[in-house]
Amino acid sequence: MEAKYLKVLVAERIADKGVEKLREAGLDVDFNPTIKRDELLKIIGEYDALIVRSVTKVNEELYAKATNLKVVGRAGNGVDNIEMDGASKRGIIVVNTPDANTTTTAEHTIALLLASNRRIPQADAMIRRHEWDRTKFKGSELYGKTLGIIGLGRIGSKVAVRMKGFGMKIIAYDPYIADERFERFGVEKKETLEDLMKEVDFLTIHTPKTPETLGMVEKNILNLAKDGLRVVNCARGGLYNEEDLYEAIQSGKVASAAIDVLKDEPNLTSPLLQSDKVVFTPHLGADTFEAQDNVGICVAEEVINVLSGNIVPNAVNLPTVGPDEMEGLFDYLKLGERLGNLYYGIWKDPVESIQVTFGGEAVNFNTKTITLAVLKGLFEPVMTGRVNYVNAGVIAEEEGIAMATVLKQDDKRFKNLLKVKIKGQKGEHTFAGMVAGHDEIRINRVDNFFFDIKPTQNMIFIVNEDKPGRIGQVGAIIGDMGINIGAMQCAPDDKGNAMIILSVDRELSEAELSKFMEIPGILKAKFVKIYNS
Repeated sequence: MEAKYLKVLVAERIADKGVEKLREAGLDVDFNPTIKRDELLKIIGEYDALIVRSVTKVNEELYAKATNLKVVGRAGNGVDNIEMDGASKRGIIVVNTPDANTTTTAEHTIALLLASNRRIPQADAMIRRHEWDRTKFKGSELYGKTLGIIGLGRIGSKVAVRMKGFGMKIIAYDPYIADERFERFGVEKKETLEDLMKEVDFLTIHTPKTPETLGMVEKNILNLAKDGLRVVNCARGGLYNEEDLYEAIQSGKVASAAIDVLKDEPNLTSPLLQSDKVVFTPHLGADTFEAQDNVGICVAEEVINVLSGNIVPNAVNLPTVGPDEMEGLFDYLKLGERLGNLYYGIWKDPVESIQVTFGGEAVNFNTKTITLAVLKGLFEPVMTGRVNYVNAGVIAEEEGIAMATVLKQDDKRFKNLLKVKIKGQKGEHTFAGMVAGHDEIRINRVDNFFFDIKPTQNMIFIVNEDKPGRIGQVGAIIGDMGINIGAMQCAPDDKGNAMIILSVDRELSEAELSKFMEIPGILKAKFVKIYNS
């Protein structure tokens, strides 16, 4: 990475350690956490990376001016201030730091639950007014009560584990989480939100903010609960319908609320502000020294990874890749890209459909990401704009290309097989390769020609009648051009033809390739550029 030529704008405050890490990587960093919107739009075209928190709106208005932008780093978890479709269409990777502040946010959730339940802020305020009245602040014991959690992800599961220590019964609703996760944390699963609400004494929510979750806790849901419900929101503003929650507090359905996030923050327009039964904090869920350091360092590392062309585990608009999988996955990504590079290098036929087959151990890796690697390799040689793992799938969809995936766990021929079958308007072609070991990938097949060669940056594929003397004639022309051959193989098919595959030390022009076509019996001669070898 020529990092010194890449510019990063940090448009909201992150920890000094994060900024230092960016600069240590050789990046040109501008730290401007108080930048105004007009100024941001004016200068964003200069930058390769933008780092924000939750305030900056990264939307179509910004993307239209961000002509060099490659990555948006969200220092934190939620990304509702970042427009994903616009980023994906432009090949801009969006990264966040979902694990950096989970413990801190879980702890703040519990602190708010305790504070609102025992009305600690209100009691403190009374004492400071030089008043003494113990009758106003009766709370509810946690032991033996039922805590309902909406969203049993990273934060919700940490809350569950900690609140079990209070002797609470934990139930949760999360339709996207496997039963195994509920069992692992000792949490009783509820199939519907309605079922959960009928049992809870306390309620906390830990979901992302999406059209599905916005306002999901509303009047009809709240009315299912027992009178005296106590609620917490330390996730995203607007998950509770604030007007309905206020009415529930006024009626006694809800005894207390603890709110760290508001729908219209930082504008203080919520009706909840009128109630003295609500405890507020100004979006402090992730605001500890440890979490801020972690978030700053993590977002810096993610941005550096993107700009360096490395695998990014926390890319929001890419399939998730676990840390244990990354090392082995990288070889399959390289193989997928190389196989994709071959198609338009050898054939100039518009693609109608693609089938990617995973054989043997290859099925255990992230097949979605590997399929994107194939698409990236396919489009890279023929697209004028940026092609990467973010927009390769979008391009395929826009081109109307049908996609299919086949898994063959019991493939006995190759234990690490990747096969790509591409149907064009004029015919169908098959490519295959395998991972032979760490950083050892091989191309094994082009159509019905079978061989074993390592893909390199510059390759020549020649199809000829399988007759004596062809290899010598091809070699003579290569020698006359002053080209060095790194590797060569010849693979016959069952129809009397053969393919000569050469790895060479430079690119060939169309005029140079035409020299091979002058040899009698040569049917095709193509140079293929393998990207990022």
